[in-house]
Amino acid sequence: MATERWRQVLLGGLVVALLVVLARLWTPATSTQAAATSNRPVSGTAAPRQQQTSSPSSAASGPPSVHLDALDGKRPTPEAAERNLFRFKTKAPPPAPPAPVRPVQPVMPTVMAPTGPPPPPPLAPITLKFIGVVEAPAQGEKIAILSDGRNAPFYGKEGAIIEGRYRILKIGVESVELAYADGRGRQTIRLTGS
Repeated sequence: MATERWRQVLLGGLVVALLVVLARLWTPATSTQAAATSNRPVSGTAAPRQQQTSSPSSAASGPPSVHLDALDGKRPTPEAAERNLFRFKTKAPPPAPPAPVRPVQPVMPTVMAPTGPPPPPPLAPITLKFIGVVEAPAQGEKIAILSDGRNAPFYGKEGAIIEGRYRILKIGVESVELAYADGRGRQTIRLTGS
């Protein structure tokens, strides 16, 4: 409540100050000196004062001579050039005439043959890791050990299906070739050992 009252008092003070400033601006300024004008006073008291301040040489010369015949003389004619008070450089040359417009030949619309359904999205990479090989020289077989990092390792010979999705195509010494069970997405996975 006190802050609200304080705001009202402050606002009232600002309004009063504004009114004082506006009153000063709107009232005519009264000064003891008369404003200087370019008109000469017509009263008889100003003429003697002017004569007192003038020098004796100007009083002896008399009124200035007026050459009335020069008023009837030939006056210079204005030039045809364009003048711009706000431009400080010469006027730019006019722009070149526009090039002739060549008729545009109508473009024949190209008819695109239907391309068929969009191609299937690319297959996701096989996320299994090749962690080792078990060899049975008596049977002449190699067994690949694969891991997905979450479950127990998977074992399989060439041609076996792993995790129900991948087929082992070839087992090498340092790599194994896998593909999806339907034969798409052939990928070589290097031996990682972990």
